Parts: sequence; C-alpha cells; structure tokens
Amino acid sequence: MLGAMTGRAPEHRSIAVDRQQQSTAVPDAALRDLADRQHGVVSRRQITAAGLTPAMIRTRLERGSLIRIHRGVYAVGHRRLRPQGTSLAALLAVGRGAVLSHRDAAGLHQLRPANHRDSEVTIDAKRAPIDGIRIHRAILPPDEVTRIDGLPVTTVARTLVDLACVVPKDHLAKAVQQAERLRSFDGRAVERALARTRNRHGTGHAALTALLAELRGIETQLTRSTLEIRFLALVDRYGLPRPRTNLHVHGREVDAWWPRARLAVEADGWRDHGTRVVFQRDREKGNWLALRGITLLRFTHDDVMRRPERVAAQLAEALANREHRAA
Repeated sequence: MLGAMTGRAPEHRSIAVDRQQQSTAVPDAALRDLADRQHGVVSRRQITAAGLTPAMIRTRLERGSLIRIHRGVYAVGHRRLRPQGTSLAALLAVGRGAVLSHRDAAGLHQLRPANHRDSEVTIDAKRAPIDGIRIHRAILPPDEVTRIDGLPVTTVARTLVDLACVVPKDHLAKAVQQAERLRSFDGRAVERALARTRNRHGTGHAALTALLAELRGIETQLTRSTLEIRFLALVDRYGLPRPRTNLHVHGREVDAWWPRARLAVEADGWRDHGTRVVFQRDREKGNWLALRGITLLRFTHDDVMRRPERVAAQLAEALANREHRAA
C-alpha cells in the first residue's frame, strides 16, 4: 500500500526498463559496427557472438531491423545492399572456402555490369543447393584467387575462363576487351587457367582460345608495325636521322639501327616483354651488344605515345655522343 501511495513501484519498473535498454544497446551497437565493416550483412553466428539471444534475434526480425537474405544470413537495417553486400551474403551462406566466381567475379573486376541474377560462388566441396545462389564445384589453386573489398574472388584470368562457360561469345569478347582497357588482362595466366580446366564440357574453352589467338595477331601487328611506324614518325618529327629497321646486328635482331653511331633501339610493345624467359633474353641481348661497343636504348609503348619529347632528347644525345666518339 505504501509503495502504491508513494509511487515506488513505477520507479522500479522504469529502472528495469532502463537496464533492459542498456543491455540491448551494447549488442545492437556491435551488430551495426559489424554490418558497417561487412557491406551491410552478418551471419547468425556473428549475431550470437555480438551478444544477441535467439529471442532478441526474433524480435529484430519481426520489427525489420534484421532482414533474412539467406538461411542464417541477414541484412542489417534494410534490403538495399550494394553488389558487395549481396556477394558477401552468398559467401556467408555457402560457408568456409567459398570464393566468388563467374558473373559475380566479373562484376567485381569491372569486366561487366554487376551480376543481378543468382550469386555465383565456387567451392571445393559438395554443398546443398541454396535458393538465389549458383554453386560451382572446383578446386582453385592459390594463384587463381585474390581479394577485392575484402571478398575472396577468382583472379581476372580464372574469371574469364569461368565466364566463357556461362555467357555468349560476344559477351566474353567484351569482357576480354574491358580487361585489356583496365590493363588487368594477362594472356599467359588465361592460358594456364585454360590448361587446368581443359576437361570441361561445352564450347567456352574454344571461344576463349579463339579470342586469345585474335589478340596475339593484333599484338604482333601492333609491336611489329604500328608501334614502329609511330616511332619512325617521332624520329622524323624531331628532325633526327632515319635508322635502318628490323635487322640483325652481331646476330641479334633490333628494331632500329644507326650504324655510324653504333646505336640500336628496341621499341617494346606493352605486353610482349612480360615473361621471365623474354626478360632474360632481353638482358642477354643488351649485354651481348654492349660488349661489342653498341649502345642499346629501350623505349616502351607509353614512352613513344606519351613522352615523345623525352624519347627524342635521349636519342639526340645518344647519337651526338656516339658520333662524336666516332669522329
């Protein structure tokens, strides 16, 4: 009676409510922090680790602060996930060892628009089907997996090989062209991935192999024709003497040769000197010519196209020095 008269009971209830709010505020804050770091999605295991009980999880599902994406995977606050959030939700749903691949990987590498169909992942173990996720089974070597925004994803090379199996040839060609524009295309890495997956069925391998052949033809034309033509145009534009081109000097082929100055030049295409074998061969050529009193200068595609004044100045200096010594 005294408690009712003095109002102590309501005060006790208020204290209890405050304590309950404080007890839920801490896990909710931890949950929001986790979601901020994980593109807006969390797993049930992570939610439990943050301190939420099953009853608290049910309450948040009912009021919409947690939204189920896949079994055991939730968005925090809203469904409007970015592609990375959708992809991470798929990885969490599939479990340990899952790697984004195929269209999802192509989207993350910016080789094509983000995947708006079922998410695609690759895993090396059997996995029960999951709605909204296309699961591919394969063993991925470590050199075919990388990370983007913290997400495990197949490399560009492996992505192109996988993509060849699930998209039309014209879509594949656009993805390859985009990889070239982004300077992320590595033809040798693609060839290795093709060799590792050579037992696949379908026409994807043949389509990608044909595209590689076309690129090799274009690259040869660029490095043996267009780039050299542009180098010679640079020589003419800056009033330098014309060299002899594409000939052997002391048994080594060079792109340009000024006999009087004993000066040779190599105009290197942007991808044709990227292997260890070619790297080693180039160094041996330079040493071989140097021991015979020949100066070898190397200019890249970017040098010729973007820094022509610097190239011309270096050529002029080398020609002047060598001709002075010859006199």
